[in-house]
Amino acid sequence: MRTVFWDYEQNNVKMIDQRTLPWSVDIVAYEDYRVVAQAIQEMVVRGAPAIGAAAAFGLALAAQQSQATNRLTLIKEIEAAAAHLNAARPTAVNLYWALQRLLRLAVSEELDSADDVRHALLQEAQNLADEDVALNRRMGFHGAELVSDGDTILHHCNTGALATVDWGTALGVIFAAHEQGKKIHVLVDETRPRLQGARLTCWELQQRGISYDLIADNAAGYFMRRGEVNLVLVGSDRTAANGDVANKIGTYQVAVLAKENGIPFYPVVPTSTVDLNLAHGDLIPIEERDPTEVVAVWGTPIAPDGATARNPAFDVTPHRYVTGIVTEAGIVYPPFVKNLRRAVEAEQKK
Repeated sequence: MRTVFWDYEQNNVKMIDQRTLPWSVDIVAYEDYRVVAQAIQEMVVRGAPAIGAAAAFGLALAAQQSQATNRLTLIKEIEAAAAHLNAARPTAVNLYWALQRLLRLAVSEELDSADDVRHALLQEAQNLADEDVALNRRMGFHGAELVSDGDTILHHCNTGALATVDWGTALGVIFAAHEQGKKIHVLVDETRPRLQGARLTCWELQQRGISYDLIADNAAGYFMRRGEVNLVLVGSDRTAANGDVANKIGTYQVAVLAKENGIPFYPVVPTSTVDLNLAHGDLIPIEERDPTEVVAVWGTPIAPDGATARNPAFDVTPHRYVTGIVTEAGIVYPPFVKNLRRAVEAEQKK
């Protein structure tokens, strides 16, 4: 089952509700693009590629919702819906990328009527979702070249099928290596404060029968220093042109520890997540979420009443800590300014 998909019988968007995993697998349906935006903000769906697909289907839904019979009127409504969806979460560039892809199509002079626009947007959203699955598999098998039989891999957050339409990015590399028969073990950071590693990554690894241990976030350095980690794989919500990587909070400290201990550190990044318009990572907007996520663990308070907290959802890892970046175009190595652009442009020409 895909993380996010269009139900052609019900004519609505459906998603796996990631807030209830691993305790139950719930499918939720949406018939209003505003509620899709709310689902993105509230992390019913999360992970940069999955957010992009959800936004694309949300915009297609906005077109279906509209009562406009005039093409230009419909386009204005779609543009307003895109602005609303784009505001849901600021860091993941796939959200903006997916919406811009559909908006460019909506204004095409080849679409003569409002119904033509509606049909084209839904088809393009479906194309985007299908492409995500295919490129994730390509990326996974490129990255599997980095994995040796017997390796222990440290993984932060969740980057599997749940973070994409299907298959995954960094976990997709692990899945590919497992399919190749390599015996691997995964150390899974719990990933506070929303515990995506503990709840989601462990669940996905269990589904595939891959060996793992869950560890506290602050135990990663312990295992690295003991020589128990061969490779670090993480995802990315936005990668700047110079190779700086914005990813789930805690990634930066993992990268620094990996560098200190001589362990290769590879983000696994579809080219749609590379933002060539941003020269470096300090320009990436970082979302700050509700501080109650920090002072309570899944609704259970862990701090005194009235405790204050800060809750950045992401941090930026400077490119000097990045060994290489796995993309669907292959593994990109420094200098990233030149080689990342080459990879992105090669994929755009396909």
